[in-house]
Amino acid sequence: MTQPQGALLVGSVNYDDAETTIRTAADMLGDRLRRIPDGEVGKRFHWIMFQPDVIGQAEGIERMGDEPIPFPAGIDARGLRIGEGVDAAQIQLPPLGYAAAAIESYAVFTRLRAEGAVPAGVRFQVSLPTPLAVISSFFHGDDRAAIEPVYTAAILRELDEILAAIPHEDLAVQWDVASEMGIIERAAGYGAVMEAWWPGDPFDGLVARLASLVDAVPVDVEVGVHLCYGDAGEKHFFEPADAANLVRYANAVVAASARPLTWLHLPVPIAHDDEAYFAPLADLTPVEELYLGLVHREDGAEGAERRIDAARRFAPEFGVATECGIGRAPAGSTEGILRTHAEVAAAW
Repeated sequence: MTQPQGALLVGSVNYDDAETTIRTAADMLGDRLRRIPDGEVGKRFHWIMFQPDVIGQAEGIERMGDEPIPFPAGIDARGLRIGEGVDAAQIQLPPLGYAAAAIESYAVFTRLRAEGAVPAGVRFQVSLPTPLAVISSFFHGDDRAAIEPVYTAAILRELDEILAAIPHEDLAVQWDVASEMGIIERAAGYGAVMEAWWPGDPFDGLVARLASLVDAVPVDVEVGVHLCYGDAGEKHFFEPADAANLVRYANAVVAASARPLTWLHLPVPIAHDDEAYFAPLADLTPVEELYLGLVHREDGAEGAERRIDAARRFAPEFGVATECGIGRAPAGSTEGILRTHAEVAAAW
């Protein structure tokens, strides 16, 4: 059997700066990558945890609790609420930070490409959270429905700024989708059951929301979806028994989207090298590129090969990835994780 073709870096990488991430990824993975992220360095190292500090600056938004909840990188992890008597529609959120970071990192990317460190034809990957992730994580009760159109407009402004600043032939946009899977699974994520806040079937609402984000990316820009079950302390908020709900959601989003997905990433928990986990992939709607997150630092190439062998029976063509970003991986483990990608994936 041939090796899986190509590798995907899901987003975060445990380096201190974008240049180290881009240079190291290009050097170690080279022709196995079609796109390279900046590693989500700085305050983005733990996905959306910096967003309350940003959103909390807006007039009409308050932080919950009197004392900050300290988090690494100087982040205050307290939740958010809409102030008493405030009309949410009138709230003006500040820039969320994603566009500024992307534009800064793209300048590094183009410089390294000009130096020959990044191969021609490789795109710059920008990973963005879905609005639902931020809203469900930091707002509660009726505030969720009220703030959703406001935050959605803000993240789409970030996307528009990125689209205006980065040439479309150089750009790939990935939507990071984790909280949605929590709602689908009725998971008790981080102490509370994840629930929808809109009327009707929660699944239909999840499909419509993600499809609209996919369609917000122009057709001359690559777009990917990373489905996920979280990565707090290298642990999922829910451990799926198989890929059935991942496939069901992905198929529905592909069907509802007006444009095609360039790539789809599905996680594979470390415990699963069994055929039962991968069997639902036989029903997956084909996409241009499928990546399975079957690389784990704990068992390296040997573990990845076991999962590859099981997956091949149901998805003969796919690339490899980790199940989530590796920004929170232990210090010193990053090169080993990247090396595993290279060992188990063939060049494009």
